[in-house]
Amino acid sequence: MKKLLLYAAGIFLFLSSCADGQASKGDNFAVLPAPKAGEAVATFGGGCFWSMSEAMAELKGVDKVISGYAGGTTKKPTYREVCSDNTNHAETVQVYYDPKVISYDKLVEAFFSAHDPTTLNRQGPDEGTDYRSIAFYRNDAEKSTIEATIKKVNESKHYANPVVTQVVPFKVFYPAENYHQGYYRSHPDQPYILAVSEPKVIKFRKAMKAELKPEFQK
Repeated sequence: MKKLLLYAAGIFLFLSSCADGQASKGDNFAVLPAPKAGEAVATFGGGCFWSMSEAMAELKGVDKVISGYAGGTTKKPTYREVCSDNTNHAETVQVYYDPKVISYDKLVEAFFSAHDPTTLNRQGPDEGTDYRSIAFYRNDAEKSTIEATIKKVNESKHYANPVVTQVVPFKVFYPAENYHQGYYRSHPDQPYILAVSEPKVIKFRKAMKAELKPEFQK
């Protein structure tokens, strides 16, 4: 009953962005960590980074996930600037992982399981270029992996429509404000989290169960 009431209270959020309705806490940006020895980094954008960051963080071999912005032109953009659709940035997550535990191929598979890659500039209630599906590659091997996965997803007919994910070379990633980091876990009763983010994470867990850390395989 509690979730139903919160869901009803949060219906209005379906027409707004994932962070609307939240008081601004200033532009105190997260620190971008350097990869540890033997660690690799991957960068993806698939709608609101609250659910995407949680999904990727639950995978075995993933040490940390930073929410931020990539794919645009403005240097060190704020959340509000990105939401204006004038910077061309997408809400993005940067994943720090151990390639000995989880392969880049599996990360890409997880990325396509964590959102709907067939809706152009939109994820559920969130609309705009900042919510577009976008995958960044750092070398030719990563590009080939992303393209091969898109082909596989399209051929599987898992989605009714074709994948519209942008595949672009990585240039720069800007970490988002501190209040966005780990938002899913720190705000479990927030209406948007309950109504939009949680169902996506639950669906992700079912799709990627074998690749999850033990505590998320329940």
